[in-house]
Amino acid sequence: MMLGLIHYRAPGDTTEEFVRWAADAGFECVELRWNDLMPEEMDESDYEAHCEDLKKLMDGLGIVTSAVSLGNDFVYLDEDAINEQVMRTRRIAELTKIMDCDIFRTEGGQPKESVPEDKYAEAIIKCVNATLPVCEELGMYLAIDNHGVISNDYELQLEVFETVDSEYVGANMDTMNYRWYGYEVEKLPEIYEAIAPWTLHTHIKDGRHARPDYQGAALGEGEIPLQAALDALKDAGYDGAYCAEYEGQEDGAIGYTKCLEWLKENVK
Repeated sequence: MMLGLIHYRAPGDTTEEFVRWAADAGFECVELRWNDLMPEEMDESDYEAHCEDLKKLMDGLGIVTSAVSLGNDFVYLDEDAINEQVMRTRRIAELTKIMDCDIFRTEGGQPKESVPEDKYAEAIIKCVNATLPVCEELGMYLAIDNHGVISNDYELQLEVFETVDSEYVGANMDTMNYRWYGYEVEKLPEIYEAIAPWTLHTHIKDGRHARPDYQGAALGEGEIPLQAALDALKDAGYDGAYCAEYEGQEDGAIGYTKCLEWLKENVK
């Protein structure tokens, strides 16, 4: 069990500066982004060496990678588009293994005209199944985030998990996003209990209100029943990373420091 944060709204203009700040602040792990491993300004031939250097830096700082955000889109029915996602996943997986990490935090995907709403689950299932051979070969797990307007539907998430039925496919539980999507606060404990047995990674996040009135907050300062999420995860036997995500109005250094103190008091 480790306490971490995601590479979002945190201090540091570069990946290296971010991980240094996270380690100095007392975090034990970080969720990196795919482009932390594949910087846009860098030649592709240099990606491996870059990841090896980043891993050495993190080893020296005593901080590890809990997950890598894949930045994927699995809402496709077209075979060529699916194959493109599979090949992209393989490339990022090879780099992720250099970081000694085996979890992708994945998107469900974005709405598009080519995929009707009643085909969203079918499309995600098709993409996930196409990606499974890569996951099995390289030992990578897909933690599908409740993010955006498709995979925040927790019943759709469960349909995907139950249909695919693979140890390599589960959830990234974001404690706030279900509320952002539109579920009432009172419904959240039930959702956490349903998702917890499938959870491979977390975004522990607080805030208030559903879209479009959503306001982020430091952990413990919003309306989200965070203890219910922690209880559900504990009861399900979850022993992975607890990663804070901060979307409040204060500076990221202040917000994430508050989040870490809350995690220390409530998780460990």
